[in-house]
Amino acid sequence: MAGRPKLSNSSAEKELDKAKEQIDKFEENLKEMTLDSMNKAPQQEQEPQTQISQKQLEKSKDIYLKPIKAIGSREKFNESYREQYNFAKEYVCFIAENKEIIGESIDLWTKPFAGMPAEEWLVPVNTPVWGPRYLAEQIKNCSYHKFTMAEDRKRSFGSDSSGQYYDTMIVDSKVQRLDAVPASTKKSIFMGAFGT
Repeated sequence: MAGRPKLSNSSAEKELDKAKEQIDKFEENLKEMTLDSMNKAPQQEQEPQTQISQKQLEKSKDIYLKPIKAIGSREKFNESYREQYNFAKEYVCFIAENKEIIGESIDLWTKPFAGMPAEEWLVPVNTPVWGPRYLAEQIKNCSYHKFTMAEDRKRSFGSDSSGQYYDTMIVDSKVQRLDAVPASTKKSIFMGAFGT
């Protein structure tokens, strides 16, 4: 990183010191944010995209997903995870939803356990599909945190000729980008959340 530039003007030095102080305060604010504090943010409420009745579910054609591409792994599978693996690979019926680009299929990679191949999946949305539980869980976990600047009178963020700024960055909400909703059919009734 480049060193501090040498300035001949004392007012320029003061401005540079102010800028460095503002950047330091902002970095301190970012360090205070942890994943635990971000996960405490409220989930943004969204309506489900797909409204399917039980009768429509029973009449719908069963779609079983398979990976479109797989890349083998040189790692050895740890047998102490065999029971969790058997549970995660069970096929469940779910409806995938793309909340960011409505109607677009979901293209993602999975590798839930060491020793398993990395698999690419193309999941159709807004229709009941059968896929492994680990795929549904990964889709369900696709979310992001929305950040905003909140007024905090205790912490001065900076000042200039216009006045003094009292803001701090906080997590506003957690937004679900993709979602997988359990679907029940006449062949199988899925009970509970995917992984728990």
